[in-house]
Amino acid sequence: MPGRIQSIERAAAILRLLAGGARGLSLAEISRSLDLPKGTVLGILRTLQHVGFVEQDDTTGQYQLGGGVLRLGTRYLDGNELRTRALNWADSLASRSGESVRIGTLHEEQVLVVHHVFRPDDSRQTLEVGTLLPLHASALGKTLMAFDPLAVPEEPEPETELPGYTQHTLTSFAKLMDELENVRGNGWAAEMEELVEGEVAIAAPIRDRRGTTVGAIGLSGAVERLCDDRGLRMDQVSYVRDAARSISRELGAHPW
Repeated sequence: MPGRIQSIERAAAILRLLAGGARGLSLAEISRSLDLPKGTVLGILRTLQHVGFVEQDDTTGQYQLGGGVLRLGTRYLDGNELRTRALNWADSLASRSGESVRIGTLHEEQVLVVHHVFRPDDSRQTLEVGTLLPLHASALGKTLMAFDPLAVPEEPEPETELPGYTQHTLTSFAKLMDELENVRGNGWAAEMEELVEGEVAIAAPIRDRRGTTVGAIGLSGAVERLCDDRGLRMDQVSYVRDAARSISRELGAHPW
């Protein structure tokens, strides 16, 4: 098993030290606090400055946290706020739809399930909080890709196929891009047995006060419950979109 990387540990220690101070710190103060040579600390600080995680005051020469760290922190806070604001609406969606509900956010080119409400029946179910789902084969993932530019992966080589999970999975990048155009036009995404045989999912975007898509909420269940003779049940689509709009309003998004 690979060992820990000392330079990263030291960089993390510097960031923690700067985060804990009410003011900026000098090179000497950081060096003394962490018992590290000034040359070592200076090299790490310059690297952290280069990536935007640390800033230096031109007048005092002191160091403080930079905008890059603050942006990362905002994403984390958005995730926590999303869960908090979504609890009641996720419960309501599960009750109205009779299906399990998941809320997901973008995490390292996958969907991270940050909240999960069980289907309101007596069936045996497994909590999925912390589960990672593929972007291209899940309704939550398609929603994020359609409405969050950061979620769209780079186009692979022409002959490269996306991973397949069932015979229904979209493995063509071009066809996936076409479907995302439809998702943007409709305002919601569906996944028809593309991740799990016999399971259908529906999802819609959650936006914050800036209009930025910070997550998606969706439901999933057996194809025989979520589809009828005409296809996907549109009443279930309406339930999902209503929940997404309600959570977005809780986050400060303008009504739409």
